[in-house]
Parts: sequence; structure tokens; C-alpha cells
Amino acid sequence: MAQKWTPNSWRSKPIIQVPDYPDKAALETVEQRLASYPPLVFAGEARDLKSHLADVAEGKAFLLQGGDCAESYAEHGADNIRDFFRVFLQMSVVLTYAAAKPVVKVGRIAGQFAKPRSSDTETKDDVTLPSYRGDIINGIEFNEASRIPDPERQIMAYRQSAATLNLIRAFAQGGYANLEHVHEWTLGFVKDNPASERYQQLADRIGETLRFMKAIGFSSDQYPRLRETDFYTSHEALLLGYEEAMTRTDSTSGDWYSTSGHMLWIGDRTRQPDHAHVEYFRGIKNPIGLKCGPSMTADGLLELCDALNPENEPGRLTLINRFGHEKVGEHLPGLIRAVEKEGKKVVWSCDPMHGNTISAGGFKTRPFDYVLSEVQQFFEIHKSEGTYAGGVHFEMTGKDVTECTGGAREVTEEDLGSRYHTHCDPRLNASQSLELAFLIAELLQEDRGVNGGVIAAE
Repeated sequence: MAQKWTPNSWRSKPIIQVPDYPDKAALETVEQRLASYPPLVFAGEARDLKSHLADVAEGKAFLLQGGDCAESYAEHGADNIRDFFRVFLQMSVVLTYAAAKPVVKVGRIAGQFAKPRSSDTETKDDVTLPSYRGDIINGIEFNEASRIPDPERQIMAYRQSAATLNLIRAFAQGGYANLEHVHEWTLGFVKDNPASERYQQLADRIGETLRFMKAIGFSSDQYPRLRETDFYTSHEALLLGYEEAMTRTDSTSGDWYSTSGHMLWIGDRTRQPDHAHVEYFRGIKNPIGLKCGPSMTADGLLELCDALNPENEPGRLTLINRFGHEKVGEHLPGLIRAVEKEGKKVVWSCDPMHGNTISAGGFKTRPFDYVLSEVQQFFEIHKSEGTYAGGVHFEMTGKDVTECTGGAREVTEEDLGSRYHTHCDPRLNASQSLELAFLIAELLQEDRGVNGGVIAAE
């Protein structure tokens, strides 16, 4: 029998990928302060998301999950949040039209501050310092003072998450997401991308439909679903002290929920079944994700499914595959077959970013062709296995960055240094994100047996 779960039972388990805070008393004080702060999200919202993800698990909806690799304090601003949100809306509209089913929108935002690292230290010019682990832990500047883990940074993460959520909720519910504004979501620097022309054609089609609906008495003034959208937040729950402080009892059910985000996920480096992260996740009732990389075995995955979703509840567990374009064909089919054989109810999602990172010109980058290839193979494998390719999970920004090579507005290796702004891993820019949406749209149409139309490439 599993031991009794409490929000702090993870502290009795082995743990990796966490910082060593030199001032333990200051850390405890910060965690106590956080525990007294209002929740960032509510249990009812997390339950709503779980219900929507249950539809994805049944093939009745599609999951679009994306956002920053690691949110930063320096880049926090209304314009950045707005630009991210409207690119996300564009992608959602493209996918909704292609799939003819709802798109569940989940951002990597308002909490994505901590990052696992392959090494505890970083060396430059014979100087070795602790690795940067995200703004919630330490600073990116390469000096000793900046790299010391500082618990006060958790307070800043909470405040930035609250401000971001406030603006996102206003955008989602205050009219910005109104489908009648579908033409206005295009960013200026995207307009010379072929995907932009395709998007404008799709927007024209939607506009014609809305005008017809208005003529027969259906308008956004009368039907809120035309002017509002549901948008949820997610992040990797790496810093468990912060998560414990934000874990609260739901007054309506008596269950424990993380109130730091609607959906949390376990990274590929911290999914050991007898370790702290799995222990924490098994007790919260939020929908959760599990990153599955090349080292994941079929037996290991089934063990984690049993630990994290013992009641086999649809919408509870999303398996986020991150193999790389050269390895997805080797690893994914066996995992699908094992899960299907045991009747596990999961959402299958593709992360085509983390397995496709290379070095070029002194920068980490991700070739856009590799990203597209992994997505295509993900859909093809699910089609051949008779299962549902339920979603995608990727790192992107609404800004015109040059971090991933390729795309129709091609970013070359020589371009990388011009607008390489990420604090950790390379992200798709707005133009590449829209291109990816159209590729996925074509794959969704193929699954429906639909060919041609506005979604099809010229």
C-alpha cells in the first residue's frame, strides 16, 4: 500500500535537479509567506481543464500547448504577453478549422520559471559557477553573486505569474479573443510569410461565416463563446518547495490541488518512480503531464501510469513525447502498444523541440525541418497504430526572434546571433509557429479524410 500522501511527503524521497540554497532559514521563511498568499488558479478551473483533456483522450478535441522555454523577469511586459497570446489564437483558429473539433489551449506561461540542467556547473574562461536554473532560482548573469540560489526570487515569480494571469484572463474573456477580430491578430513581421497569406484566406472564410450567422440572428453580443475563449496555464513543477506552498485544499471536494497553474508536468529528468517529483504529483488532483524521452521503457511507463493515474481517469495524464526526429520511430510505437494493451486512458502529445536541439554557430538551435519531421512521424505512427495523435507541445514566442533555423522566412546559422533572446532553449518565432500550425492542420485534415481547401498548401 502506498504511503499516506501529504503536500510535503515528497521531502522524505530522493530528489534531483533542485538548487542548494545556502540560507535554509530564509528559504523556509519565503515558503511560509507563499503559503499565505492567494491562489493563482482555482480548483474548479483545473477540473474544467481535466474535463477538456478527457475529450482529447477520447479523440473529441485537440491539445495545443506552448509558450516560453523559461519565462524571464527581464522580458516581462504587456506587449510580449499580447504578442504571444495572439499568435496562440491564430494557431488555435487554424487547428480548430482543420480538425472540426475544439482546441484545448494551454500556455507554458505564468509559472514556467525553473529549468532542469544537464550539469550543476557552468565554466567560462576557467571560471566555474553554478548553472543558471531559471529566474525563480538564480540569475542568468555569469557572476558569483547572480548564480547563488536566492529564495526571494520565488516571491517575484509569484507576483509575475499573478500579473501575467491577470492580463491573459482579460484578453481571453474581455473581447480580444472575439472571432470577429480574427483579421487583427496578424503581427506585422509575419505578413511576408506564405503562411500569413493562407491565414488571411482562412480569416476571410471565418468572416463570411460570422456575417451569415449575424444576418440570421447569431452574433457575439448574444453568444459569449464567439467573443471569449478558455485559456489555461501550465509549467514544469521542478521547484517542489514552491509547489508545496501553493498546494491548497479545495473546499468543495476536500482534494488537494496545486494553485500555481492549471496543469503541471514532470520532466524527463525527474520522473523516477521512487523520487520526490512523482511522489508530489501523485497526490494533487490537477491534470498532469509526463515527459517521455528515449530512455523511457514500456514497463517504466506503465509503472508511472499506475502511480500517477491509479484510477485510470481520462484527462488526468498527458504523455508528452520528446524523442527527436531520428528516434521517434524507434521508441514511440512500443510505448503506444504497451499503453493500449493495458487499457490506459491517456492523451498522447508531441514535443518536437527537446529532442532536436543541436549546436550551430556557437548557439543552441533547433532546425525547423527536424521539428516538422517529428510532428509528421508522430501523426503517422498513431495512424498506423490506430490511436489518436491528441496534441502538440512546443516552445515558442510571439516575437521575431532568430533562435531556430529554417522556416519560410528562413533563419540561417549566420542569423542566429541577431535576435537570440531566449534565457535557456531556442524557441520558434511567431512566423515559424504559424507555419507549424498549418502543417498540423493538414495532418488533422488527412485524419478526417479531407483534402484541399483553405488549409491546404498552395
